This record gives sequence, C-alpha cells and structure tokens, in this order.
Amino acid sequence: MSSSGDKAAEHADVVIIGGGAAGFFAAANLGELRPAWKIVILEQGREVLQKVKISGGGRCNVTHACWEPAELVQFYPRGGKELLGPFHKFACGDTVAWFEDRGVPLKIEEDGRMFPESDDSGSIVNCLMKSCLKAGVQIQTSCKVVSVNIIDAGYEIVTLKGNWQAARVLMAAGSSNAMWKLLKEMGYAIVPPVPSLFTFHIHDKALHELMGLSVSKAVVKYPEHKIETTGPLLITHWGVSGPAVLKMSAIAARSLHEKNYHFDIRITWAIGMTPSDIEGFRKNKGAATVGGQSQVNLPARLWKYLVSRAGIAHDKRWADLSKEEMEELFEILTDDQREIKGKSTFKEEFVTAGGVDLRQINFSTFESRMHPGLYFAGEVLDIDAVTGGFNFQAAWTGAYLASAAMAGHKNKKS
Repeated sequence: MSSSGDKAAEHADVVIIGGGAAGFFAAANLGELRPAWKIVILEQGREVLQKVKISGGGRCNVTHACWEPAELVQFYPRGGKELLGPFHKFACGDTVAWFEDRGVPLKIEEDGRMFPESDDSGSIVNCLMKSCLKAGVQIQTSCKVVSVNIIDAGYEIVTLKGNWQAARVLMAAGSSNAMWKLLKEMGYAIVPPVPSLFTFHIHDKALHELMGLSVSKAVVKYPEHKIETTGPLLITHWGVSGPAVLKMSAIAARSLHEKNYHFDIRITWAIGMTPSDIEGFRKNKGAATVGGQSQVNLPARLWKYLVSRAGIAHDKRWADLSKEEMEELFEILTDDQREIKGKSTFKEEFVTAGGVDLRQINFSTFESRMHPGLYFAGEVLDIDAVTGGFNFQAAWTGAYLASAAMAGHKNKKS
C-alpha cells in the first residue's frame, strides 16, 4: 500500500533504488550516455553515499591495483566466477581512469589499495555528486520504497513519498533486509545474509595487554575447513585483527556463522621456522636467556608472551632448555592453537555475505533473468570480497555494465 493517496505516478526513464556507490556510479554514467533522460535516485536514508564517506577511515579505498581479471576474481569468496566476464569489460584500471578523467587522481599504497591522492573520501563523494547533478539526476532522500510492481510500461515503484513509473529500474540498495524481503515477494531467491569482514575474540588478558602490536606476515588456519590465509596480523584489546584475520572471516563467513563464532584457529607467528632453528638457538645462544631477545622477526613483547605461553621462564638459559620445552616453543611459534569466542565488526565497514542468488542475473548486463528491465548492482547481490577496495570494485563494475545496458549502448570494450 502507498501513503501517497491518489496522486498520479511520476514518470522517469530510469529509477535507481539506493543512493550508495553503485547507485550513484550508474546514475553518473547514464547521465553521460543519455543526457536527455530523466534519472531518479531513491534513497531510504537521510543522506547519500554514507559508506563511501566512512570507507578506509574516511579516505575511501576506491579500488585495488590488480590489473588481471583472473587474479582479481580470487579476492571474491562469493561471486568471483560470475565477475570474471564483467571484469574483462570494466575493472580496476577502468575505475582509475574514470575518476582521473573527472579530476580525481588516485594513488597506490604499498599493499595495493588505492585511494584518492587527497586522502579524503570527500573527493570521491563530490565527484559522484557533481557528475550526477551535471546530468540533472534527481535525488530523493528519506524515501522508503514499499513495493515494486510490474505494469505494462515496465515498473511502478511505490514509495512513502509518492510513486514512480519507469521502463528500467536498478536495484542498488546495498545490504538491505527490507529490500531483500521485497525482492523475495517478487519471486527472487535470497541467500540468507551473514556478516563478513570481522575480527576474532580471544579471551586472554595477557594477549590483550599487547594491544597495538602487529606481525607483518602471519598465517591463520581454520583446520576444520582446511582454509588458510596469510598477511599482517594485529593484536587488539579483544583478540586479533588485521588482513590475515579479515580474509579468513570473509572466506569462512558462512561456516563461522553456523558455529555462532565459537571455533578454533591456528596461528603461525614465525613463518618458515624449523625445529633445527630452535636447536640452533640453544647451541649458539648458550647462556643468553630465552625471554631476553626475540630470535625471530617478532616484537620483543610478543616474543616474551609466546615464550611464557610455551611454559618457559623468561630467565631460563637457552642451554638449559629440555627437548620437550624446545618442541613446545616450536609449536607455539608455528602452530599456536587458539579458541575464538565471538567477533567484532571491522570498523564501520560492515559487509555481508548473502543477497540475491546470482543464478537469477545475466552477468553480461547485470539484468534480471526473470524481469526484463530490472537490473542489480552492489551489495544487494550475493557478492562480497576480502578487504582492500574489492567490494567497491564489484559495485563500480556492476553499475557501469548495468548503466551501459540500460542506455542501450554497447560496452566500449565488447
């Protein structure tokens, strides 16, 4: 039901549901491809582009310096297979060119993440807003969509602020339970959403006291599902975080949800270490104390903590270590079993695994296989990635191809 009374529906060429990254990118491209068209963005919240504003600590991690589609899809635990074709048409390099052509140069950081040179997400927000306003895109905020009805002219979008009719509609509402419910009523299968990109809780006060320490390269294993991730690891006041943990949380999102976030992991703090290395320390360090100096590339305080965890007194001499103590130290350094009891959302960048079942989408155009003229882009789909700009890239790619299809233009690379 609509609360707009008997007021006649307004007409648009395209209605975009969702004022986030995907919605604005599609609108900006459509405005350039079809300048005479009436394009409308309907956003439920009071403000648009909120996630873009807060991403990357307010700097906006726009994309990633990954130029090969076959390599790029490896960063998507869900949707990688489906994105391979689309990434051959519009991928990271195209995103860089798009923003730079519109006056926003990007830079590559050491880990491959790409940000605006300004280090300010406002540069991206302003670019998208400016592109849409220049094209005359109409933006309605605080506009809740109640239903989408199929009519002869295409679709009628019923909102609490009035109704719209359009031949083409783009669903770009992000992780929205209300929108998934609406789509379910239209006959779409929805993969139940669960959290992705979260940090792990470890109940260990001695570990929490090391908050802020990091290891530049560690391995995190989830033995039950034979999943292994490598990367920097950060100790927090509740457990562990950092890219190695966030990657694990994304890849194993569904399994960890089923376990209510109570599971075991194993951490390799010292990659490449062998039992003979420990034996070598015992022979060469002799009178030096085991807890005195880190023998591997680990912070001194973390080394001391791991020595204690192996049950060895800090003031014990290397020469006095028993065979059992050496074995225990080796195991803690290379295969430290930890019990995880809960999770925390990673900053404000909440991502879900789940959404519209991908079998219902034609990935050459991002159009529904069930309803011609209805398109999808962004997190409303069951597509998600590890941290590093990849979730935004999926949104840019889907929005670009959907806008090109809606405009009736062939993609420039096809």
